[in-house]
Amino acid sequence: MFNSRRTVLLFLSLALIFADAQAVSLADLSNQETGTGLKAALEKGASTAVSRLGVENGFLNNDKVKIQLPGILEKARPLLKMTGRGQQLDELVVAMNHAAEAAVPMAKPLLVNAVKSMSWTDAKNILTGGDTSVTDFFRQKTTDQLRTSFLPTVKKVTDRAGLSSQYNAAMSQASKLGVVPKEQATVETYVTQRALNGLYTMIEEEEKAIRKDPIGTGSAIIGKVFGALR
Repeated sequence: MFNSRRTVLLFLSLALIFADAQAVSLADLSNQETGTGLKAALEKGASTAVSRLGVENGFLNNDKVKIQLPGILEKARPLLKMTGRGQQLDELVVAMNHAAEAAVPMAKPLLVNAVKSMSWTDAKNILTGGDTSVTDFFRQKTTDQLRTSFLPTVKKVTDRAGLSSQYNAAMSQASKLGVVPKEQATVETYVTQRALNGLYTMIEEEEKAIRKDPIGTGSAIIGKVFGALR
């Protein structure tokens, strides 16, 4: 009969043996398993980001992605308030954020298509990349398409804002003088870029959550593949 100390040591030894037997590395996974796991993780990250932002006040109530006035216009806020345009500025901020939330749902099919077209080279880059390699993949594959897709919807919403035309006129001149970046020359281009930034920020946040706790995603294949990366 074992004494208590020897029993504890025996159980610890068995636990370590069992853990070693269960440990999975990337070398143990087939290409199909790896590809399936990566695609599942990418789709989850994209879907979660879109669902969080593409709802009422998805941008406005999220300080990480809320779209503020461009710096040059924010600096002019006190003067504009003195001329009675303070409320219009506030309305413009709300309109910009609502425009972004209206555009984001259009991203989902484009993001999913990017996942479906992922090559083995893309997969290897994600596997060997850093903690944001999934987000980097989406940026590389979808930025131009999303910008083209977002812009008309953003413009449709921002055109309703009372200060939109004045913004465009003033910022266009400032852009020509090199005072502001070209992407801020119109309210729609500014909001479109901020909407893209917000979307990728949320994808990155979801990617980090998956990497931190792959088992917690509830997906066996994501847990297996991303668990092997840890």
